[in-house]
Amino acid sequence: MQRICVIGGSRYFGKLLVQRLRAAGHRVTVINRGSSRPPAGVEHLVADRDDEAALLAALGPRTFDTVVDQVCYTPVQAAIAARVFAGRTRRYVLTSTIEVYDPQTAAALPAAPDGSPVSEQAVDPAAWPVDLDLPWHDAAYLEAHYAEGKRQAEAVLTRVGGFTFASVRSAHVLGGGAEEFTGRLAHYTHRVSRGEPVTVYAAERPTVFIHYRELAALLLWAATETDFSGPLNACSDGPLDAQALAGAVAAQTGRAPRFRAAAAPGAASPFSFDRHYAMSNARAKELGFTFSRTADWLPAAVTEALAAPTP
Repeated sequence: MQRICVIGGSRYFGKLLVQRLRAAGHRVTVINRGSSRPPAGVEHLVADRDDEAALLAALGPRTFDTVVDQVCYTPVQAAIAARVFAGRTRRYVLTSTIEVYDPQTAAALPAAPDGSPVSEQAVDPAAWPVDLDLPWHDAAYLEAHYAEGKRQAEAVLTRVGGFTFASVRSAHVLGGGAEEFTGRLAHYTHRVSRGEPVTVYAAERPTVFIHYRELAALLLWAATETDFSGPLNACSDGPLDAQALAGAVAAQTGRAPRFRAAAAPGAASPFSFDRHYAMSNARAKELGFTFSRTADWLPAAVTEALAAPTP
């Protein structure tokens, strides 16, 4: 049994992670702002993670084997966490994102050579510059700089002492029907089922996905079963482009997809990319994690999305 702290963990794969940690017999503490309560048997601390004094007061003398941070989006938040949890936990796991590799969000990131899936070395948090004075507290700025916020958060936590740091760079997460709150898969299911066109780039490039249950399983593994440090890519086997995703929806609806060419950059549907946008999961496999194939779970995810309420 380990003592695990989850920051966030109130929805989607974070909520499932908390449930699985508890079912595995671990002592679990959830920290959030009080908007939702964790399951029975899970300790609940109410604090705003942006308020360092409030976070320290809520934690009191508690210590942990591992902290899993689901809601760290900026280097400012990472710096607060580094100060609060240094010496309080043995291990710190940050949920990060495939978007750290997007060359359109950072001039220093070249496109993947010859279209091959990128490895973790493509973005080295130990060398990435950090600017705590940018307007990270401005919601509009943060939304527009989500990928950079994650890169700098990784950089801050990589450079501090006091705990082992690991980041899980998640692929695009699907599955769960209405639980999939982004609505990106629903965009495809509803358009294809209604006979409406899906807007895609003329020269489609593939990306990678992961089922929310698989991501919860990987985070549990990263928190309790392994001691790796540094970044780790998390994606199911089998890249797909947007047209192939629409085709998977069509297979469940019996209705052929229609496509429309994107007229300008940024005008395409979610998951339609004009640049190669796939990760390699080789490191996680070498460390012992076994991934599923996207093709094996996608039909059920599409069926769930079709049954979910229309957004």
